[in-house]
Amino acid sequence: MRAETITISGHDGDEIEAYQAVPLAEGRYGGVVVIHHMPGYDRATKEIVRTFAVYGYNAVCPNLFHRYAPGAKAADAATAARDAGGVPDAQCVGDVAGAVECLRSLPTSNGRIGVIGHCSGGRQAYLVACTLPLDAAVDCYGGRVVAGPDDLSPARPVAPIDLTPNLACPLLGLFGADDGNPSPEDVARIEDELRAHGKTYEFHSYEGAGHAFFSVDRPSFDVEATKDGWKQIWRWFGRYLSEVADAGRGGAR
Repeated sequence: MRAETITISGHDGDEIEAYQAVPLAEGRYGGVVVIHHMPGYDRATKEIVRTFAVYGYNAVCPNLFHRYAPGAKAADAATAARDAGGVPDAQCVGDVAGAVECLRSLPTSNGRIGVIGHCSGGRQAYLVACTLPLDAAVDCYGGRVVAGPDDLSPARPVAPIDLTPNLACPLLGLFGADDGNPSPEDVARIEDELRAHGKTYEFHSYEGAGHAFFSVDRPSFDVEATKDGWKQIWRWFGRYLSEVADAGRGGAR
């Protein structure tokens, strides 16, 4: 595996920092865009990127906070982004689109690309999956996919759930049954919307787990939920991003 900091062309052609990890063995691999959580482009997120490479995927995480504090520590950049009102949805989609193009351009790409995000990144993964042509998506406890009028703003003008008719790839959702954002009621509403529009999806909710149960360095870490969650991620991306995958590619059904 090789892991390194790179520069990609993001929204409006802006040059932004990104973290990339790729397998070194010969072969053609699916690609995964990792969307970082609210704490930012941090050590834990980069470890996730490397984990995908270890398991045979090309992976890239764009630094969505790069514009707000170039070169700053993750926590400082996250604070700067929050102070600026957060990352606009259009900018996020543009940055992820740049990461997708980066992955497609790799000589070891098999052409199939997925996206995954945790927390705020889970919401953004849902948004991106309803906006860009992708082959698979994973939403890990993305809050505010269901959003009321008070949650909307010029930067985030549409609730992601309202974009569900545009979802063009299979979606895996992983949630904590004790989470408050998204709550079990939010998860049920998202599932109803996906079912109503005939989308390919699969949801898993873990009893006793709350928000951020994947975070190994937080009190919220849940070993059993995390173990099964990773099992579901490998199965999902293995189904839709491998070279032998054919079901569900390029569109939900």
